[in-house]
Amino acid sequence: METRERADAARNRAKVLSAAAELFAAGDARAVTMEDVARAAGIGRGTLYRRYPDVNSIAAALLDEHERRLQEELLHGAPPLGPGAPPPERLAAFYGAMVDLLDTHGHLVLGAETGEKRFTVGAYGFWRAHVLALLRASGTPDPEALADALLAPLAPEVFLQQRAQGVTPDRIKAALGRLATALAPASPPPPGGRSSA
Repeated sequence: METRERADAARNRAKVLSAAAELFAAGDARAVTMEDVARAAGIGRGTLYRRYPDVNSIAAALLDEHERRLQEELLHGAPPLGPGAPPPERLAAFYGAMVDLLDTHGHLVLGAETGEKRFTVGAYGFWRAHVLALLRASGTPDPEALADALLAPLAPEVFLQQRAQGVTPDRIKAALGRLATALAPASPPPPGGRSSA
C-alpha cells in the first residue's frame, strides 16, 4: 500500500510540474495561481498544497535542475566558468551563463524569484557566494557591499524588460562582460613609483 501511495505522489508531482511548466511558458508567470495549476494538472488543491506551499515553490522545483547544472559547472567545470581563470574572466563567464539560463528559462526564474522571493531562494545564495568569492579573490574593496549590486542586472524582471525592448542576449552578455572587467586589478605603478596618468 505504501509503495502505491508513493507512486501516486510521484505521478501527481509529474502532473503538477508538467502543467505548471506549460502555464508559466504560456504567459506572465507572476499571474499563475495555485488554482490554475491544480486545474491544469487535474488534481485537487489539497493534494497540490500538500507538496507545494505556493506557486513560487513550483517554479523553483522546475528551475532547480537547470540551476544545479550551472552550479556544478561553476564548481568543477573548465575555466573560465569553472576554477582556474582570473576573477574578472570568471565573472564575465558567469554573467554569460546566467544570461543563457534567463533566455531559456526566464519564465521559471520570474515565477520562482520575483521581488523579495529572489533573495530567499537557495540559488541566489549560491550565486552571491560565488560573486563574493570572485570579488575577494580580485582584491576588490568591500566585496559584501558590491555582491548584490553585481547580481542586480540578473534579476528576471530586468532581463525580460531588456528583451522586451529588443536588446539581444549577446548585447546583454557584452555589456555585463564590460562590467566584469571592472574587477581587474589596477595596473601596478611603473618603476620609480610614479603613475603615467
